[in-house]
Amino acid sequence: MSYLASAALQRALYDRLTDAGVPAELAGIPVVDVLPEGPLPETYIALGPERVRDASTKTSRGAEHRVTVTVTSAGGGFQRAKQIAGAVCEQLETAVPALDAGRLCNLDFVRAQAGRGPSGAARSIELTFRAIIDDL
Repeated sequence: MSYLASAALQRALYDRLTDAGVPAELAGIPVVDVLPEGPLPETYIALGPERVRDASTKTSRGAEHRVTVTVTSAGGGFQRAKQIAGAVCEQLETAVPALDAGRLCNLDFVRAQAGRGPSGAARSIELTFRAIIDDL
């Protein structure tokens, strides 16, 4: 098992969510791994956190990554946030992205949790995905 492919997985997820061919629901929505300084965008997608565990076999080394992608929207209530979250799932599940370290064998949706922000105005949906990566 190795944590080597973690950065490659993050790059691949970012690339899939910012690709020119994203669904209309994702077009123009910022994808970040750290919140920007100053006022936040009304709607954004945040990558992380991540949990990794060994998924090696007798013949290969690998890891299981549980990655959280959070959709936050201050406008449109849960309806808008759910539309964006659905588009994120569709974009990540329709094609297994290539990694520049290791090989992504599988990427599956695991669960989602919807909630309100501290002020009650913003909505957020945490999507958890399971990625199985073979070290090469």
